Amino acid sequence: GDPKVPVLYEVERTHTGKSFSVRSVKAIQHGKPIFICQASFQLSQGSPVQHQFTMPAVPPPEELLTQEELIQKFLQNPNLAERYRKHLNKIEAEDVPIDIKPVNPPDIACLEPQEPKQLFWVRARGYIGETDMKVHCCVAAYISDYAFLGTALLPHRQYRVKFMVSLDHSMWFHAPFRADHWMLYECESPFAGGCRGLVQGRLWRRDGVLAVTCAQEGLIRVEQTPNQSKL
Repeated sequence: GDPKVPVLYEVERTHTGKSFSVRSVKAIQHGKPIFICQASFQLSQGSPVQHQFTMPAVPPPEELLTQEELIQKFLQNPNLAERYRKHLNKIEAEDVPIDIKPVNPPDIACLEPQEPKQLFWVRARGYIGETDMKVHCCVAAYISDYAFLGTALLPHRQYRVKFMVSLDHSMWFHAPFRADHWMLYECESPFAGGCRGLVQGRLWRRDGVLAVTCAQEGLIRVEQTPNQSKL
């Protein structure tokens, strides 16, 4: 989309029931749809049918370095290749409104394949407070897209990415949460192929409650010739 051009939103009342409702939203610029969203809503209901996965056991965020601190640590290496240095400086210059603490940060200069899984402690910067839960859901949607698709690239770090973009993004909200409190973002990629990558994610509250589940498919194009490390 073009941030300088107003967006027209068309909302269709797809379904309105006693406990569930569905709305379809189409965002239009220059007479063409640039975004399509389907949102489902449910009245709060109790049920004896309940279960969830177990939250991974990881160090608490207080014991880990922030992404900014990790970047500074990498940049202090005098043997760091120039292209990695430029990439890190570009990341550092971005004004991202999220606090991020990787649990097992990959070595930026290592091109060895890694398992397509990663864990982050994440939260919105600043104070949001006890406001409407929909606000926290919107912030979590922003957080969930950060570094998500990159999980599919971890086994293929020898390739230089030419183009990478999300094709679709789905979220399911399970329990109340605060987006300005630390949550553990568990990401994994079960499949990549045909220039597409699939990633799945879970946002955990610190008390072990599964708050959000995410899934995304993205387009990934890389240079066919693998890169060679210059370190």
